[in-house]
Amino acid sequence: MKQPEIAAVLAAVEATAKADGVAPLSEHAMLALRAGRPALTVSDGSTVVGYARLDPATPDEPASGELFVHPGHRRRGHGRDLLRALRDEAAGPLRVWAHGDLPAAAALASAEGMTRARALFQMRRPAAAPLPDPKAVEGVGIRTFRPGQDEGAWLRVNASAFASHPEQGSWTIDDLRARESEAWFDPSGFFLAERDGRLVGFHWTKVHPDGLGEVYVVGVDPSAQGLGLGRTLTLTGLHHLRDQGLAELMLYVDESNRPAVHLYETLGFTRHTVDVMYA
Repeated sequence: MKQPEIAAVLAAVEATAKADGVAPLSEHAMLALRAGRPALTVSDGSTVVGYARLDPATPDEPASGELFVHPGHRRRGHGRDLLRALRDEAAGPLRVWAHGDLPAAAALASAEGMTRARALFQMRRPAAAPLPDPKAVEGVGIRTFRPGQDEGAWLRVNASAFASHPEQGSWTIDDLRARESEAWFDPSGFFLAERDGRLVGFHWTKVHPDGLGEVYVVGVDPSAQGLGLGRTLTLTGLHHLRDQGLAELMLYVDESNRPAVHLYETLGFTRHTVDVMYA
């Protein structure tokens, strides 16, 4: 994609988010868009009114995609055309994310014979609400991330912690560096847990441009699970975010990860929005 088309899609993203109350693309898709990676677009005259992109299938995962249509150009078949184009490009099983669990997306999926396969909760809590102090885990120290030094160790732990979730666990050094180059990246909010000189867990926090604090990703190596380290790391990051004077904190968690959902509920998080994957 060339820069004028990228700018047009970004403008459509902004208009869609304002109308729907939820961003139409994930961070992963937005990074791909800004980088100008190949995608599908629909235009009405000279105006880009729809966008879709596909992540091709891997040996472990079927193809997955995202799409949206500008709110001023809906009910004209653009969403159906984009979805069918994604199916043709995938040439096999396809999963599509719909952000916000909106009725129009559910109707399109149903009409095209797709069913709900997965849900991702966005949960939020007021930053000022009471928050327990993190408890030290015996033999484990916590420090912050060192850019240029910790990437390899972090990628290894991320892969092992999310072995059953390839979307996160398959991150490469390029994926990590792309986020390190983002304006929001702050190593002082990227916490690493070490035991016997070896990285065994992490909590990476993020502050959005609008001041919303995020539990970006928390991971614990299987060798250190059962120690309460996930809760300790979560609380360490939450205190860091709260101490920056933010008003609200958020996170994403898979609906099927009941232990994590329960943990976050005990820390005062409640469901805010839902993203749905159709397959």
